[in-house]
Amino acid sequence: MKISEAIDAFLQYISVERRLASRTVDEYASDLNLFASFLESTLQISDIESVSHLEIREWQMQLAADGIVANTIKTKLVVLRSFFKFLRREGIVGVDIMAKVATPKIPRHLPVFFTEKETAKIYDDAQFPDDFEGRRDQLLLRLLYETGIRRAEVLGLTEGSVDFCAKSLKVLGKRDKERIIPLENEILHNIKCYFSLKRQNEISSEVFFVRKDGSPFTQYDVAKVVKHYMGIFSKADKISPHVFRHSFATHMLNDGADINAIKELLGHTDLSATEVYTHVSRQHLKDTYKHTHPRERGTKK
Repeated sequence: MKISEAIDAFLQYISVERRLASRTVDEYASDLNLFASFLESTLQISDIESVSHLEIREWQMQLAADGIVANTIKTKLVVLRSFFKFLRREGIVGVDIMAKVATPKIPRHLPVFFTEKETAKIYDDAQFPDDFEGRRDQLLLRLLYETGIRRAEVLGLTEGSVDFCAKSLKVLGKRDKERIIPLENEILHNIKCYFSLKRQNEISSEVFFVRKDGSPFTQYDVAKVVKHYMGIFSKADKISPHVFRHSFATHMLNDGADINAIKELLGHTDLSATEVYTHVSRQHLKDTYKHTHPRERGTKK
């Protein structure tokens, strides 16, 4: 079978039978077409039956040589594993090609987060203009911090995502996985006020976060708000919407929250993705000890 035909069959499968989101299907298609292009142009292979773990290793090395980071290569290999698993199940290939392909080791970097003193400033109304845009921006920052949701998840919210009776927020995460996040009374009140401001400004859109003209917020809009305000409030080396997600998890761990509960709130499928925050929390304890213990400060009782 031609590689292009095998890819088409797989994309049809994940789109129709598995019903993955169109965005996910497009991402799979992009990675597989890149792989196919490498096989055909570099190795002159056009039939899927001619592909072995050796060709996949060559592609992996080529990606690394092109400057593609290990995390991205790992993601592409996940797509290939799913692809070849499908082909084997369909009898198109006879062996587990990916069994001999090693996943690259990902260097672990501790995530950047805002301090609790810095995030406290987003609760100061005086820091924001007393108008539609100011109240919207403040609510955006608070929602990012109090729920730990991703930027893409923010953009997927609608007014119907909020259940005021159940005091919760319905979020559609990666691979269309839905999760429910509890909300406190204060932010629920602020959400009601924001929805009311939308109506006062004759904005009828059901999209949660919108511009003043009623058009939906974009990824750029979210990043712009975060960078503007946290650029004033914070001294963090990196400022982005995702830093709020790191801050949410880190601050909860520091206050004694159960790591499994944080995993569910963040929408992680694997606990190892959440465990990185325990390293941040330990570092926080070390820094606190270093700066507060009399012996560490070099003082005597």
